[in-house]
Amino acid sequence: MFDIRTAWRRLAARISGDTNQETIDAIEARNVSDSPAPATVTPAPTTVEATGADAVPAPAPSAPTTSGEAAPDDAPATRPARVISLGEVWVDIMMDVDSLPKSGGFAASRSTIPTIDGSYRALLASRLMGTPTAHAGIIGAGPWASMIRHAFYEHDIAHIGPDRLDIDTGFRLVLNDANGGKTFIATYGAEAQGGADTFDGVDLQPGDVVSISSNSLMDATAAGVDAFIRQSGSDPDARPYQIVLSPTSSLERVNDRLLEDLVLARPIWTCNRQAAVKLADRLGAPLDEVPVTVGGTFDNEMKALCDNLGTTLRAPLIIRAGARGAWVRLPGGEVTHVDGFPTKAVHKRSAGTVHTGVLCAMLAAGRSLVEATQVANAAASLSIEHSENGIPVPPARDEVLALVEHGATSEH
Repeated sequence: MFDIRTAWRRLAARISGDTNQETIDAIEARNVSDSPAPATVTPAPTTVEATGADAVPAPAPSAPTTSGEAAPDDAPATRPARVISLGEVWVDIMMDVDSLPKSGGFAASRSTIPTIDGSYRALLASRLMGTPTAHAGIIGAGPWASMIRHAFYEHDIAHIGPDRLDIDTGFRLVLNDANGGKTFIATYGAEAQGGADTFDGVDLQPGDVVSISSNSLMDATAAGVDAFIRQSGSDPDARPYQIVLSPTSSLERVNDRLLEDLVLARPIWTCNRQAAVKLADRLGAPLDEVPVTVGGTFDNEMKALCDNLGTTLRAPLIIRAGARGAWVRLPGGEVTHVDGFPTKAVHKRSAGTVHTGVLCAMLAAGRSLVEATQVANAAASLSIEHSENGIPVPPARDEVLALVEHGATSEH
């Protein structure tokens, strides 16, 4: 059982200058005796060493110095801040059916649409905002991997992660029935075959924003995420880069040890209300009983949820609520409601990945968390408006900023 209080006691013992190793060991021993040992994150047995030239990132080109003079030959290479995703990317095959057939039955699809999913739309959303963007996850070799590589090339998204030449990237069958239900059937491939060293080659520079999505927390790649988080330390102010984490609503599939390490790293958390409630329940955060009525107490409920969960996490927190906008809390501060941009709901898939991608791009551009959230709200709204076959399409930078400016102007 995950215990948030024990996690914070352990962190305090490690960073306190007045506490010796015996005290740390005592806390560790007490935690072990009080609860079952958490399962360890181990890579899948089929994982092999990555091969290919792309396994190691190419050196970034030098950027001019702020004074306009050329950098000395011995100066380290610099580049604009990037958004780097540790998420997994795969292909979805979306099929519309009247109803799911019984075992041994038959159903005909009204339409079949292959589309790239996972962390791809977050990557694309960041790139369309004009921010250099890179994918540090694994891509395989085969038809599905080729589709992903082509999309990356077309949109100038760099792949800096390992290549697997012995297996294709996986795909998911997504069956949408006439009642609005979705059924998923997954075939995992190269993207899910990471290990503890998967992200060792990621070259981070000051100003970068690292995006960690829920899809890389629940399989063998989680070992790589855990290793990355552990070396990032527990003081976000000491990191020259920022970490943005999108937790899953399927938190029961996330390892206790990994969840503890994620909490102690204090990243920027961003999630929808459903995931926030599950995270609060998993961490034992208090949930105020605020009834939701037509009179508008939804706002009060969201504010209380954001305040209580943010206090437990001791980290920046964003909780999204679609057209209602988002609630933002900084450590030790008040909860701020950032208005959304209403749009007609015509989407079958969530716009949350677009929101996260634009949020990361704005943080890389030096915007505050509240400012970045406002721009991300606008981008998510536009992506739903531009949906193709029910899939939100990330908008271009100029359109997003124009909507933000129009919204700000219309308020006065």
